[in-house]
Amino acid sequence: MPFAVYVLGLAVFAQGTSEFMLSGLVPGIAADLGVSVPAAGLLTSAFAVGMVVGAPSMTLAARRWPRRRTLLVFLCAFVAVHVAGALTGSYAVLLATRVAAALANAGFWAVALAAATALVPPESRARATSVVVGGVTVACVAGVPAGALLGGQFGWRAAFWAVAVVSVPAVVAVARTIPDDRPAAPSARGELRALADRGLLRILAVNALFQGATFCSFTYLATLVTEVTGLAPGWVPGMLALFGAGSFAGVVIAGRVADRRPGALIAAGMTSSAIGWAVLALAAGNVAATVALVFAQGMLAFGTGPALIARVLARGAAAPTLAGGYATAAFNVGGAVGPWLGGAAIGAGLGYRSPVWASAVLMALAVTLAATSAGTPPWRTRSARAGSRAYGRARWGGRTSRTGS
Repeated sequence: MPFAVYVLGLAVFAQGTSEFMLSGLVPGIAADLGVSVPAAGLLTSAFAVGMVVGAPSMTLAARRWPRRRTLLVFLCAFVAVHVAGALTGSYAVLLATRVAAALANAGFWAVALAAATALVPPESRARATSVVVGGVTVACVAGVPAGALLGGQFGWRAAFWAVAVVSVPAVVAVARTIPDDRPAAPSARGELRALADRGLLRILAVNALFQGATFCSFTYLATLVTEVTGLAPGWVPGMLALFGAGSFAGVVIAGRVADRRPGALIAAGMTSSAIGWAVLALAAGNVAATVALVFAQGMLAFGTGPALIARVLARGAAAPTLAGGYATAAFNVGGAVGPWLGGAAIGAGLGYRSPVWASAVLMALAVTLAATSAGTPPWRTRSARAGSRAYGRARWGGRTSRTGS
């Protein structure tokens, strides 16, 4: 795997830390800026909305730029808005910086996915995708807890400064390792036409449902383990880190399998994830079962997710610049809708197990959509053939398409 792919993973680590760390900083931000806790919580929603809107729009705006230049522009903008956020005393300015950070993050994500797969041979594309997405899992394991610790000890601004500082080595590494090639992109109208393909839209919908299921339960994992499992609040960071450790294990293991057996990995991962969320909802009162299932669900979520993203990039080969943007948007649609659905379930008085049941339902919908797509589920796919095409002859939605290099 080229070193440049790991550099992209490092940058995604910094950005993933910024995206998720805010949940532990909301009380401090609210107190410091003199706003309500719900108002401070809107900073998270603003970031999610910025990611969904920014992924396709930023990619479209920079689609003909050389990749290294594009990545550097987005990454430097990301650093700059975090410095501005750390310095401001205005809630409105901080809200604006979160939207700007999300736009930069979304653009970087989309271009990074395309760049990573362009740097490797066709038979290694899913593994390259796993390395980039792996930056998010490392953020969950190390970055988010570290940000919360910094915020608790030195104030929320310290966490913003830390994200900016961690991003600087990524800027230098991107400048030195990423080729400054200009992607051979078709016309914007041609790419948009390619993205209207029904099979691709189904894959995007499955991605959104899958990620929604993951973040629905992850967002309310703390309340599950304290209110249902009965663990003390001091266990919460450890359980979150355990989910992150499972995610990292899933990325590492699946990254070595996804290019050889993508169909089998997706089928097994999606089905097992649906069953796992249902079992966790039933067994959440048992400590041992909860510990095991939290790790397992993290592993399934981030072991299967990159393979689904790679499938989007493969199916969207006719839209080489925008496919990554739409894959990023689908990821973040799930990241926004899932927590909202889990919160609505709790607010309706369904209890603290209800977000996990909601995750099981979302996963069941994802499996059903995939399995009933014109009678041909996505896992009926031949393995990749080295040097010739990304996933051989990929069959999804009853149609056959060649996705290649």
